[in-house]
Amino acid sequence: MSLIQAIILAIIEGLTEFLPVSSTGHMILASDAMGIAENPFTKLFEVGIQFGAILAVVVLYYKDFFKSFQFYIKLFIAFIPAAIMGKLLGDYIDQWLENPVGVSIALIVGGVVLLYVDNFFKANENKNTSIDKDVNYLSAFKIGAFQVLALFPGVSRSASTIIGGLSQNLNRKTAAEFSFFLAVPTMFAATVYKLYKFHKEFGIVHSDINILLIGNVIAFIVAIIAIKSFIGILNRYGFAIFGFYRIFIGIILLIIFAIQKFGIV
Repeated sequence: MSLIQAIILAIIEGLTEFLPVSSTGHMILASDAMGIAENPFTKLFEVGIQFGAILAVVVLYYKDFFKSFQFYIKLFIAFIPAAIMGKLLGDYIDQWLENPVGVSIALIVGGVVLLYVDNFFKANENKNTSIDKDVNYLSAFKIGAFQVLALFPGVSRSASTIIGGLSQNLNRKTAAEFSFFLAVPTMFAATVYKLYKFHKEFGIVHSDINILLIGNVIAFIVAIIAIKSFIGILNRYGFAIFGFYRIFIGIILLIIFAIQKFGIV
């Protein structure tokens, strides 16, 4: 992986991690386009730079992490479903990661769902909700169950957990913020586990560490911008704009794959 390729993937991670468009799906498609998708380090890099995105959440919302111990219990409970299913389905997930066509289809299907989310949960926007008073242990677990859907690349962890929050009668802002917070333990665990597996199988050399550090710094900076912008976009335009984007990208990518497969020029 070259430095330019690493920078491109890091920018994609920072931009898309907290948007309902699937960061993993975008990075898989980008790495496939750059011809580095099969490189084991690429797969490590795509997960490893999530540290930068995690740090962006902690920096922007640091006060929330000091509110109460109950906050951490809720995050832990919400984290459990994806942790269990991720462990059980680990081998299958790795196979899905190598299927750009499957990612494209997931982008389209998820996009269609997002077109109807605003109308389906329209009543929620009249509510003044907060994580402290409106997310109990049971609702945290239910939101975490939605996160399991994101194990399939292209579905979007952000989209699934925000919709999970809306299903628990949260407004868009509160649902999005809980999604941000839930990303911290989920992405941290996934990153540490992936780093451990890669080091055990291949070893990590000095040049790998440098690339990972650069990627995390870029992902951190871009993620801060994306997070600060996302809430405003979500409140102003809703989910439909992201739904149309997913459908458009998914269709374009399927056309490209079809042209490559059948040799059409």
